[in-house]
Amino acid sequence: MKILKISIISITILSIISASVYFGTSSELEQDIIIPQEQEYFEFEIEGKKMKYEIKEIEGFKFIKWEEHDLVNVFVNPEDIGTVNEKLVIRKAIFELKSELTSVYNEIGVYDEKVKPLFIIPIFTASAYAPLGFYDYYEKRCDKKCLTTKIISMDELNSSSSANAVKILKLLGYDSITDLELHQNPNILNNYEKIIILHNEYVTKIMFDAITSHQNVIYLYPNALYAEIEVDVNNNQITLIRGHAFPTKNVDNGFNWELDNTRPYEYDKKCDNWKFFDIPNVKLLS
Repeated sequence: MKILKISIISITILSIISASVYFGTSSELEQDIIIPQEQEYFEFEIEGKKMKYEIKEIEGFKFIKWEEHDLVNVFVNPEDIGTVNEKLVIRKAIFELKSELTSVYNEIGVYDEKVKPLFIIPIFTASAYAPLGFYDYYEKRCDKKCLTTKIISMDELNSSSSANAVKILKLLGYDSITDLELHQNPNILNNYEKIIILHNEYVTKIMFDAITSHQNVIYLYPNALYAEIEVDVNNNQITLIRGHAFPTKNVDNGFNWELDNTRPYEYDKKCDNWKFFDIPNVKLLS
């Protein structure tokens, strides 16, 4: 994959992550928004501002056209718009390609490639961040029982688990598998020339070995491959084994991975000075 294509994709994903559609919460939303029937536009007031949005039916449901991004249109289900602590929150959205940008999509997409790049959907990381998951333990809202948590569905991806990136890469034609699928079949990576890692923070040793032994891996997020988990497929659960100051406070990366770029880049939400670190067989985005 050419570095120019990687850079354009990165800019697209980073800019959408930084935009208003950020999947900021799993909390219950406090505002109910109902779209009137047979209307092309909808007006509502929130945070003291009057908003007017185009209405579009997508797959039988009515969506609000929330934003016209440079490269995609952003649509939101009214059920996913609301307030938390009096602040506007978008829980999730869908993206639509623009018909006038077909030539651009052909340049940055992989629709016609015989062997497409593969990206790994971070279901395990989404599960770790979910309620009654690892972060309730880290923040002392729960004891060690929260270090074993249910594996959630792909529909529950959010900002912590690369939800925007997953949707954009799928629109651009990239192949994908979940991290559970990779755990169960690590040799699948041998069928692909290029692998893209998102915010796959929590991975099994099987996954870690398969990813780090591949000859062409692109890491689009810092903080990947940070902590080791084990998977109980029969009970649909993951359990933290090592990493993120566990089992002792001096433990950082659970695999002692020398390429870990968690600090200082993990909490850089502005992404003003992002760059690729080009290492043999690896490209790391800051």
